[in-house]
Amino acid sequence: MEPVATPRPKPRHRRRRTALTVGVPLALTAAGALAYGTVFGIFGDDVQPKASAATVVPAWATATADGFASVDALGQKGTYGGRGGQIVTVKTLADLEKYATATDPYIIVVASTITMDPVGKEIKVQSNKTIIGSGTSGQIVGGGFFLGQGVHNVIIRNLTIRDAYQGVWNDKEHDYDGIQMDGAHHVWIDHNDIRHMADGLIDSRKDTTYLTVSWNKLSTENKAFGIGWTDNVTADITVHHNWIRETEQRNPSTDNVAHAHLYNNFLEDEAGTAIKSSYGNYARGRTNMLLQNSYFQGMNNPVIRDSTATLVQSGNQFSGTSGRNESGGTGAAWDPKSYYGYTLDKAADVPALLKSGAGPRTSLGTTATTKAAGTTLTVAQDGSGQYKTVQAAVDAVPVNNSSRVVISVKPGTYRETVKVPADKPHVTIQGAGGSRKDTVIVYNNAAGTTKPDGSGTYGTPGSATVSVLADDSQLRNLTVTNDFDEAKHQDIANQAVALLTSADKVMLDSVILNGDQDTLEMETAAKDRTGRVYVTNSYITGNVDFVFGRATAVIDKSVITLKKRWNGTSAGYVTAPSTPAGRKGILVNRSTISGDVSTASFYLGRNWHPGGDTTVDPQTTVRNSTLSAAIKSTPWTDMGGFSWKDDRFTEYRNTGAGSGAASSNRPQLTDAQAADQEVADWLGDWTPTAS
Repeated sequence: MEPVATPRPKPRHRRRRTALTVGVPLALTAAGALAYGTVFGIFGDDVQPKASAATVVPAWATATADGFASVDALGQKGTYGGRGGQIVTVKTLADLEKYATATDPYIIVVASTITMDPVGKEIKVQSNKTIIGSGTSGQIVGGGFFLGQGVHNVIIRNLTIRDAYQGVWNDKEHDYDGIQMDGAHHVWIDHNDIRHMADGLIDSRKDTTYLTVSWNKLSTENKAFGIGWTDNVTADITVHHNWIRETEQRNPSTDNVAHAHLYNNFLEDEAGTAIKSSYGNYARGRTNMLLQNSYFQGMNNPVIRDSTATLVQSGNQFSGTSGRNESGGTGAAWDPKSYYGYTLDKAADVPALLKSGAGPRTSLGTTATTKAAGTTLTVAQDGSGQYKTVQAAVDAVPVNNSSRVVISVKPGTYRETVKVPADKPHVTIQGAGGSRKDTVIVYNNAAGTTKPDGSGTYGTPGSATVSVLADDSQLRNLTVTNDFDEAKHQDIANQAVALLTSADKVMLDSVILNGDQDTLEMETAAKDRTGRVYVTNSYITGNVDFVFGRATAVIDKSVITLKKRWNGTSAGYVTAPSTPAGRKGILVNRSTISGDVSTASFYLGRNWHPGGDTTVDPQTTVRNSTLSAAIKSTPWTDMGGFSWKDDRFTEYRNTGAGSGAASSNRPQLTDAQAADQEVADWLGDWTPTAS
């Protein structure tokens, strides 16, 4: 990138390589810690969720519940379903019933559409089972599942359960539910699409407890989700990130629930249809409900409570709603974090999150995922792995490999450059330590560094410590650093890239990227090619143009750390997009931008037109993020003689000392415009998932 201070003796031009994945979040991960709903925000840069070591078992087969289903109680340590049991694939009703009702633990993969016979049949699931759809092909038609008294440690996940409807809207004759629980405990219902049943979609009855219901689509029904039908006030239930639409009642209703934690749900009543909501969330009897950061669209009576119930609201949003919207009560205050960890998404983000992330995922329960997890290469400096360097492991990956290869790198500092070539897709490089600081890949090339063979200098992209040129690549739980010493080398062009991506569907999860100028370069394989990058739960450090390039990139739930320059001064630019016209550029979403630098010393970005290219239309959007006082009150600036006002630079609902009101020098999106600049708009048909 061009200099910001005094001109350097040598020209500083970028040289392009003509050759650029889950949500998402880990909320999108097969292991159930989806991009949405991670613990980001409560860990520091040296303490983070431990990445699971790659094994021969797919991540979705070892997934465990969050929320109340994760709590140790009643002799059960969390909810992990059939983990450790045999993985079986079923395509018939007979086989599904055989394994679901067995006494041994099983992971049951439903790989076809199974029609219940007779209509309304509910399979009586026994304890220690995972029932999971294979991608989007696992469907249960005309019936569902029943979990009876004492049944525990059950996961029902990634299924479509549908069409037991018998033609009567408020059906009192046919009790055909999607999932019914009577006295069960430790149950996780996740990423299902349940619709059009005869009575209700989910029923949690008779003191069922330690239940988590997450990331489901519940729709086209009279009764969506009923909880209770008991005089005992003992149940503990978490309901989060569910999209409940076109349902009339029980959305959910909670009767005599000791602790009901509802958060980040999207309740939607579409206008102009025959289905009209009677009410939304309902605290009945002596329920003690905490309702947080949910979004209610068009609902009648969106939040109601009995006079005997306690209902505490915070952070919810209501659009086009009418009727009762209540809170209050005399029950004791309680904090879910005394039971389990969780992180709230902003209510404004919830509709887009759930429209893209709720319901079955193609990455869960699939053969491809199983194969991917089965190929693991280990790297260790001490010789205890298959390879001593990361590049040696990359070299061992077959050309044009068709399934995931995980390169598991043991803790240590690996001083090397690493390149994943374009003909080796589906590679994950993953640190095997407990912290992303444990595994470090570092080198010190700069754009002006002379190559060892004397053939010239590296140029900016060639300076990268790690270069990812292959589609569907992932970096997880590690640190990538370029430690080029600018102070000692002011005689050469000192753009020094830590990580270069030049591919599509690149996912960076729980990583630290360290550098000064040009830390993270995100390109595409060619100017007319798509190159999407999703960065989540990560840290990016730098000072000049240190998030840049022409890729379509999302930096989500991350920390961008501003760093002083080599001479101790504070002056810099966070982003420098060179987005092709008609494409999405850089989206910074739900992140924090701060650092130990002077007040009002950093721009959020400037518009890069490589080589004076007039056809590009650079774009950066920074939204729903926290900006420190280091950000200038006029946060955008020109570059290379091009006015930033002729390109696309906007903000939306940022907070912090560095945020500011709309002006001609600080464009802000309207709500309508922001609705078209969500993560899903950037990623399109790609849902990033861990694998």
